[in-house]
Amino acid sequence: MAVRRSVVQAEIARGVAYTDTVTKRLLRQIVPESIAVIRHDDLDDLAADGLLQARVKAVINAGCTMSGTIPSEGPRRLLEQGVPIVEIAPSYFPLLQNGMEVCLMKDSILAGGAIIPSSFFTRERWHTQYEQAKNAHNEQLKQFIDNTLTFAALEKELVLEPLRCPHLRTVLKGRQALIVIRGKRHHEDLAALGSYISRTRPVLIGVDGGADALLEHGLTPQIIIGDMDSVSDRALRCGAELVVHAYRSGRAPGLTRIMELGLSAVVVSCCGTSEDLALLLAHDLHCERIVTVGLHTNMYDFLEKGRRGMGSSLLVRMKVGHKLIDSRGAADIISLPESIVRPQAAANVFTRWFPFMFRKLFSQVRN
Repeated sequence: MAVRRSVVQAEIARGVAYTDTVTKRLLRQIVPESIAVIRHDDLDDLAADGLLQARVKAVINAGCTMSGTIPSEGPRRLLEQGVPIVEIAPSYFPLLQNGMEVCLMKDSILAGGAIIPSSFFTRERWHTQYEQAKNAHNEQLKQFIDNTLTFAALEKELVLEPLRCPHLRTVLKGRQALIVIRGKRHHEDLAALGSYISRTRPVLIGVDGGADALLEHGLTPQIIIGDMDSVSDRALRCGAELVVHAYRSGRAPGLTRIMELGLSAVVVSCCGTSEDLALLLAHDLHCERIVTVGLHTNMYDFLEKGRRGMGSSLLVRMKVGHKLIDSRGAADIISLPESIVRPQAAANVFTRWFPFMFRKLFSQVRN
């Protein structure tokens, strides 16, 4: 229980608490100048950016902000923008209720008459944990590979089977599909594909919060796929066909929310993640090409999602790879000077840049 005692400390921040154990769900409802109360181990870049965009006054975390496992830049960005991060023990999380006014002090939080012990997550702590994660990279990668190969062997037959998907109104056969996932820099890369979208008019598929990203760019998703935990009510009501991701057992937790909104949905069972389901759906319904935005591709992407491997995702990418174009980093490429990206300048680029890149790669390998 929280300790009650007289307080003589200076107040650091005060605001209304918005609480949720799932950060991406909290971001759908939080308002500017409020205090976010989360339970988020290894606070990732995407969550931190979402909190910054929500213009929160402070973050109270009942999880471990950084464990030394993932070299996340997110906590540092929050601190640099003047958003304090305060950590509390998980047992105190239930004491902080939605709508409650809370006050942050030097080593405690005042909430509803209770005094909750707390500590500030500092830039120094971030640096220590960041370096620890970088130093542990090889061991992390070894474990990640082992997990990936183990589960890939167990799940390969499931991925080989075609999806059992009821009929959809939206026709994918012979068309291109643009699948948008709420991943790192998805907004920038989606914006960079504006001319491609205008020219090709692909089928627009949002995976959970990716549907909101499409709407924010003035695009209406035609299909929304996922467990529906991070997509907004506005997106779900935009007229898109809804495909709820179910476990192999057939249980589909996301269907409850759809029914509560008075909407209908198709339920599809699939191993792996919702983005795996989206890729398989586009492939099995015979789309011509699959272009992705925000796709999770590397070890840290998956660790941030709480997944210790990418067995099913590896298999899915092997299955659909001949149709797949991942646009991650498109914003960086398109922003290069014209002399770099013009086809007729390719020879000059190779001549000028290859020796430099070779030296850089050799230096990294040697070190």
